[in-house]
Amino acid sequence: MATLPTVPAGPAKGAADGGAAVALPEIERKVSGLGAKLAAERAERGWSLAQLAQRAGMSPAAVHKIEKNGMTPTIASLMKIAAALGRSVSYFVEEPATPDVTVIRADERAQVYTSKQGLDLRNLSGRYGPFLIAGAEAVVEPRADSGPTPMNHPGEELVLVTEGTMEFVVAGEAHRLEAGDSIHFRTLHPHSWRNPTDDPARAVWLVVRSS
Repeated sequence: MATLPTVPAGPAKGAADGGAAVALPEIERKVSGLGAKLAAERAERGWSLAQLAQRAGMSPAAVHKIEKNGMTPTIASLMKIAAALGRSVSYFVEEPATPDVTVIRADERAQVYTSKQGLDLRNLSGRYGPFLIAGAEAVVEPRADSGPTPMNHPGEELVLVTEGTMEFVVAGEAHRLEAGDSIHFRTLHPHSWRNPTDDPARAVWLVVRSS
């Protein structure tokens, strides 16, 4: 495990000593933000801890500890994680460029990565790092579903169906939604979704991650 740099020994007073004392909290702050950035990047891709760990050649326990700030990654570990996520190492230690206000024009909605087949997501929100909410406009192809295994993870989801039909199963209970219906649930419960019809469905999909 990498350790934080310490203030070099020297005189109790002086410009050099004072500069180091100021720099150390700044370094600690950036290191403490690594976990949140890593968790946000993983959640944005819909990956489990095990999936990211496999791609990075690390153990799920190590990834979990880094996300929860229980372990500071070595440079080698950070390089592996960054490569697995398609990010540069500097991304995890630099200040985010995202402002407190983000405006996304209707014709500038970027496609959001998802591992789910038959689901097209177009971004509605600011980056899933500085903000706790991620939103997307979803198009769900006929008969598409979230897969054979129910998902569960910290946070909440709020889905408003704007066209077609969707079915959600949360904690073993099925909920059929038509256009205009919405569902809001805690994602710690096992959950899944599907489009049970032969027509595409559209929805506004909001995800709130655990702070």
